[in-house]
Amino acid sequence: MTGTTRSSDGLDEQRRRILFRSWHRGMREMDLIMGAFADAMIARLSAAELDDFERLMHAPDPELYVWIAGEVAPPAPYDCPLLHRLRDFHKQGGHIGERT
Repeated sequence: MTGTTRSSDGLDEQRRRILFRSWHRGMREMDLIMGAFADAMIARLSAAELDDFERLMHAPDPELYVWIAGEVAPPAPYDCPLLHRLRDFHKQGGHIGERT
């Protein structure tokens, strides 16, 4: 079981790939953070945001976790508006991003 609550039906290939990879990162905590955000937001992300999301997906889990937790500032290639949305979404229990 992945934990996802969203079907990939109707999503283009890039969105399906991101949705799947969000729930299969390797570190369960990151599956929950990235997967919940993808479930809520994947259909509404712009092309640029999808590219940012994929870039974030390439970061190692421990590094990405501390960036999202706000413990360490992310390096320039990863410090993007989407990371800040992801951080806000996580801090608000997975709900703030659904309203933006």
